[in-house]
Amino acid sequence: MEVVSEVASLVAWRGDQRGRRIGFVPTMGFLHAGHASLMDRLRPEVDLLVVSSYVNPLQFGQNEDLSRYPRDADGDERLCRAHRVDLLFRPDSLYPPGFSTAVTVHGSLTDRLEGEHRPGHFEGVATVVARLLALVGPTVAAFGEKDWQQLAVVRRVVVDLGLPVEILGCPLIRDADGLALSSRNKYLSPDDRRRALSLVTALRAVAAAFQQGERDADRLGGIGRAQLDVDRLDYLEVAAAADLAALDQVDRPARVLVAAVVGSTRLIDNLAIPWT
Repeated sequence: MEVVSEVASLVAWRGDQRGRRIGFVPTMGFLHAGHASLMDRLRPEVDLLVVSSYVNPLQFGQNEDLSRYPRDADGDERLCRAHRVDLLFRPDSLYPPGFSTAVTVHGSLTDRLEGEHRPGHFEGVATVVARLLALVGPTVAAFGEKDWQQLAVVRRVVVDLGLPVEILGCPLIRDADGLALSSRNKYLSPDDRRRALSLVTALRAVAAAFQQGERDADRLGGIGRAQLDVDRLDYLEVAAAADLAALDQVDRPARVLVAAVVGSTRLIDNLAIPWT
């Protein structure tokens, strides 16, 4: 496995790979089994597998945890080697001097849910993903469904900009107790972790109520919120799966999405409504 930290080195490597099928997993590092599942999903389908590890400052707000975001360069490298990654791109800086371009997605994809609570976040996501896709030039890129809204935004960017890459959404990975895997889970105390399990309990309660016949989106949300044991709830909402539009009645494929703070850690999770 090659490890490169300079954009120029990545571009030179990519120039030598013409005609080869490249798979790409963009990450912010501190890799775990969820990231490994993306690598494993792509590995049999591609000639070369690239992983990036870059904590993107553009997607963090002024009072968010950029400086606190966990990092483990040695652990990331070991995991990538174990999962047969060909190139790990770990830049100190991704943006050139004078960088002044932004990619913005408008509408319900970005102005609700995470977009409402993290202004500017999705502009940062769209911008860094567009730049990474341009630099790596992959045939296919894998993103986890844990960040469902992010996945929808990335798909919109690729379609709108005509980028020649397939975006593959991969299942959310959970620990044995049901907690969605996240790099931020390391900050949970034992009691915080116990209470954080109320997120998946809430999501499952919503899905169960839907299966029992409830279709009113507000009532479904209330059923979920009643299960939560958190320090701050940003949202728990049933939204259209494709475009995150608000729903009155669940009359199309939908997801229930939640974001909450437990202790000092903000967590997100989501679950598909069992639409048939």
